[in-house]
Amino acid sequence: MFEITRKKELNPTVTLMDIKAPYMAKKAEPGQFIILRVDEDGERIPLTIADFDREAGTVTIIFQVVGATTEKLNHLNEGDCVHDFVGPLGVATETEGLKKVAVVGGGVGCAIAYPIAKKLHNNGCVVHSVVGFRTKDLVILEDEFKAASDALYVMTDDGSHGEKGLVTDALKNLIESGEKYDEVIVIGPLVMMKFVCLLTKQYGIKTVVSMNPVMVDGTGMCGGCRLTVGGKTKFACVDGPDFDGHEVDFDEAIARSGMYKGFERKCHEDTCNLFKGVRNDG
Repeated sequence: MFEITRKKELNPTVTLMDIKAPYMAKKAEPGQFIILRVDEDGERIPLTIADFDREAGTVTIIFQVVGATTEKLNHLNEGDCVHDFVGPLGVATETEGLKKVAVVGGGVGCAIAYPIAKKLHNNGCVVHSVVGFRTKDLVILEDEFKAASDALYVMTDDGSHGEKGLVTDALKNLIESGEKYDEVIVIGPLVMMKFVCLLTKQYGIKTVVSMNPVMVDGTGMCGGCRLTVGGKTKFACVDGPDFDGHEVDFDEAIARSGMYKGFERKCHEDTCNLFKGVRNDG
């Protein structure tokens, strides 16, 4: 069992938790992920490692409440435990040798982008962070990004915070103003990553994306997380989650990501109704 030592609501649908996992905290690196089960009968879900504290022996996860398992997880509190917490899994983000990088995050994907920006900044790299959200109420980790960036650009679709527009607008302005990046690292919704990659390809800037397709076992055996990258089949859990964004078949990934939405929605509704019943019964 793995104890929840801290729980914090970042916005109405996104929650941060610190999990006591000392052996994992010793090995964790930005870009890697864990797989957890809330209880013995629960499903396995992957969550990216948002941060870690080697001295305290904790690993930080940030998740959006979108399905049955995240709904159950969000009903746990400090002092409660998750049944399984396995990792670190996947290949850590390559940061060595980079001198100037644009880190682009969208929505809850900023939870993945932040530890990468933090490590790059600690390595002496110049970091320009561009983060995007639909509206002010959904902004997360703004102060953390400020501390880990030489420049931070916050974009909202409705202009309620930061600048109005998309992350591609801010990134294009930076590139056309003369900023020269060794690499762009982008993490967020598939459509957002696709259009960032289309933009950077025009300028010949290497772009790395973090892919999070459907995943079950995290060892490459189930095949659920397969992607087409450079015309070849890759598995996000063992070959990634980072890939060359200019080689990812985003249209295929987007189509596959919607396969289970109806099923997931039904499970989420059933779980919400279950918790409502618990509350109503006292």
